[in-house]
Amino acid sequence: MRLLIAAGGTGGHIYPGISIAQVLAEQGAEVMFVGTKRGMESDVVPRAGFPIQTISARAIPRKVSLEVPKALLTAIKGTWEAGAVIRAFKPDVVLGTGGYVSGPALLMAATMRYPTVIHEQNAYPGITNRALARLVTQIAVGYPEAAAYFPKHKTAVTGNPVRPDIRNYPREEGYRVLHLDPCKRTLLLTGGSQGARSINQALLAATSSFHQHADLQVLHAAGKAHYGSMRAELAARGIQEDKERGELFYGNIRIVPYVYNIPAALAVADIVVGRGGALSSAEITVRGIPAILVPYPYSAEDHQIANARVLESHGAARVILDDQLNGETLYRNVMEILDNPTLLKRMRTASRRLGRPQATQELAQLVKVVAGEC
Repeated sequence: MRLLIAAGGTGGHIYPGISIAQVLAEQGAEVMFVGTKRGMESDVVPRAGFPIQTISARAIPRKVSLEVPKALLTAIKGTWEAGAVIRAFKPDVVLGTGGYVSGPALLMAATMRYPTVIHEQNAYPGITNRALARLVTQIAVGYPEAAAYFPKHKTAVTGNPVRPDIRNYPREEGYRVLHLDPCKRTLLLTGGSQGARSINQALLAATSSFHQHADLQVLHAAGKAHYGSMRAELAARGIQEDKERGELFYGNIRIVPYVYNIPAALAVADIVVGRGGALSSAEITVRGIPAILVPYPYSAEDHQIANARVLESHGAARVILDDQLNGETLYRNVMEILDNPTLLKRMRTASRRLGRPQATQELAQLVKVVAGEC
C-alpha cells in the first residue's frame, strides 16, 4: 500500500499522522508526507524517518484585507503542486490530519478520484474539514461530539492517535529519568510546544503558596519563547539558572524551557495543567490523569474550548478561561483536587474512560479499508 499523508502546522496535526505512518509502515506500507517548508513538519517528519514533499500553503484570513487575495493565490498554487506530488507518488489512499496543507492536498486528491480520508482531531471541526466532508471517501473523528458535523454514513469515531510510549511508559522510569522524587505528589504544567504566558504568570504568582507543600513537586514547561522572561523575573528574586542543566529551581518548583520526554512526564503526573489541544487531551486521557485546562483563547473557531468542555462535562477536568487564570485560581483548583482523594480518584476514572488507547490501530485499519487493502 502507498499512503500519502497531508499534515502540517502544529504537533496536534503532525504527530497523529506520524503515529499512523509508523503502524502502517511496520505492516509494509510505503509512506510519503506532504507539508510546507515553514511548518514544523519539515523538521519533525524527516526525524521520524519519513520522506516529505513540500507545497505552498497558508491560512486564509477570516477578515477582508489585502492578504486575502495573496492567500487565495497561494492556495491555488499549492493545489496544483499537490497534484504534481500525487501524480508522482500514485498513492492508494490520501490521509489528511490537518493544517493548512490538508485542504489543497485532499481537494486535489478527491478531484483526481483517489481514495481519501480526513481525520478531525477536535470536538468542533475546522472549516476546511467541514468543507471537504462531501468530497472525501471517509471521515474519522477524535471526539464523538464532532461526528454531528459530518455525513453520518461515512463518519467513524476512532479517537485521536497517540504514541504507544505515552500509554506504556513506566511510572518508576519516569521518576528516574526526570530526577523526580517518587514519594512526592507531582504537578505538571505545560502550555504546549509554544508555552502559555498566562500559565507562566499564574505559576509565578502562586510560587509562595506551592512552597508551603513539602510533599509536592512542580514540573513546569515554560515554552522556549517564554523561558527567558521567567528566568529574568526569577533572577530579580535572587534565583539563578542551573547553567549545566539549563533549568530553574525555585524551592519545590522546577522550570524548564520544554519537556522533551513527555511520556515520562505524563507517567509521573498526578495532575496536569495545560491547554485544550486535541493531542494533549488525548494523551492525558489515555494515561487517566485529572486535568485543569486553560484553553488558548485565540484557537481557530475556539476548538480548544470545545475540547476542554468535553473533558469537563465527563468529570475528567476543570476548565479555567484564560482571562480568569491567576495565581489564586491556579493554586486553589490544583490543591482542591490533590487534597481530595475521592475527587482525585473520580477524575482519574473519568479521564481513563475517555481515553482511546486503540485509536491508532482503529484509524490505521480504516485507512487500509479505504485503500482496498482489506
